[in-house]
Amino acid sequence: MPRSNYSRIIAGVMKWGVWGAQLNTSEMTKLIAGCLDMGVTTFDHADIYGGHTTEAEWGKAFQQSGIARDQLQIITKCGIMMQSDKRPNIKAKHYDTSKGHIINSVNTSLKNLRTDYIDMLIIHRPSPIMNPNEIMKAIDILKTSGKIRQFGVSNFTVDQVKLINSSVDVDCNQIEISPFELSSFTNGTLDHCLLERMIPMAWSPMGGGRLFAPSQNPTLLNQRERLHNVAKKYDWELDEMVYLFLLHHPADIRPVVGSSKIKRIKIAVDSVHTIISDAQWFEIWSAATGVEVP
Repeated sequence: MPRSNYSRIIAGVMKWGVWGAQLNTSEMTKLIAGCLDMGVTTFDHADIYGGHTTEAEWGKAFQQSGIARDQLQIITKCGIMMQSDKRPNIKAKHYDTSKGHIINSVNTSLKNLRTDYIDMLIIHRPSPIMNPNEIMKAIDILKTSGKIRQFGVSNFTVDQVKLINSSVDVDCNQIEISPFELSSFTNGTLDHCLLERMIPMAWSPMGGGRLFAPSQNPTLLNQRERLHNVAKKYDWELDEMVYLFLLHHPADIRPVVGSSKIKRIKIAVDSVHTIISDAQWFEIWSAATGVEVP
């Protein structure tokens, strides 16, 4: 599947349910349609979101929307074993990347999401004891049966991606990227995505609320002031500036927007059509780091 099939801005649904906005079915249906109207056709899930409830809530809303399945793309993730009311048999949080768990998780997600296939299945976290051959066998079965179309990873280092890529094609790495988490720019992660033509998806682009949330941390407050000064200089909204920063990178980063507010998602969408210069990009970088580049 060409990477162009995924929208440049991805709607992250983690906070649509009980972990955030607590949208009802009608509200979710309206938000799904609103995203599509703006060209946001890709929706990012994980089996654990909402304590294993958000996939099913979204799936119900999607079914009621009447939107054709081929009009959008669904990403979901598996591998984190987290106790919840829906999973009382899990006694301790851990990772499971076994063949059986991956296949069972996909089957559950398909039922919850009310779809016949998942566009991109992602292993949510790297396990210290993951076996690439186990993962390869699961992905081969799921692709052959038509239940998934592509496979990716999340939060994997370059070496961990190489390990999995030795057995199965890795099409994406979903990683934390924001002005508060810049390591992927310098540790080879984004370089590796460019080299292998993998899609980099940026989760928590606003730094998990660090861009806006109240804080007494002087270091964070100084950092935000520096970022605000750059945004003010160019008449940008703060979140608009962050999207411009991510979208400028040649690796074709796809920000995963965590907001459930259509106006915040629209800021990300509108940013796609704005071009910044390399010099402006480095201004944002220097504001985020607090120092000029060498």
